[in-house]
Amino acid sequence: MNMIRWEPFRELSDLASRPFVMSFPRWMGLQGSNNDSGLEWAPAVDISETDNEYLVRADLPAVKREHVKVAVEDDILTIRGERKEVTEQNNERCKCRETMTGSFTRSMQLPDNADLSSVRAESKDGVLTVHIRKKKVEKSRAIEIPVQ
Repeated sequence: MNMIRWEPFRELSDLASRPFVMSFPRWMGLQGSNNDSGLEWAPAVDISETDNEYLVRADLPAVKREHVKVAVEDDILTIRGERKEVTEQNNERCKCRETMTGSFTRSMQLPDNADLSSVRAESKDGVLTVHIRKKKVEKSRAIEIPVQ
């Protein structure tokens, strides 16, 4: 009996010509584009919170720090950047390339209690982490008002 190696991405590629699969690129984090491959990548983002801050982590492997811009405008956090295509060196010839290259943009609405003046970002080990402190919100208290 011969064993056949399963290659899921080849199967997805084969399905791409079928109409019902047209939503797959969005589901996989890809968007329409006018570059050669027809697709543009978007990094995966995790959003979490602690008692003091919100954390946004974006997976940006092989993206240099100087190719990333983080901005906040009108309560919207935007992460923009570009992953440059790696050029082949010496006698190296690419046989398969699964990484996406090109520009990306991710935007997300920040909550009302986000302190926009305290936003800071750091990049380490291919992960961009954006820290957004929470504003100190005074807890509401009930006040009894006499009826006259």
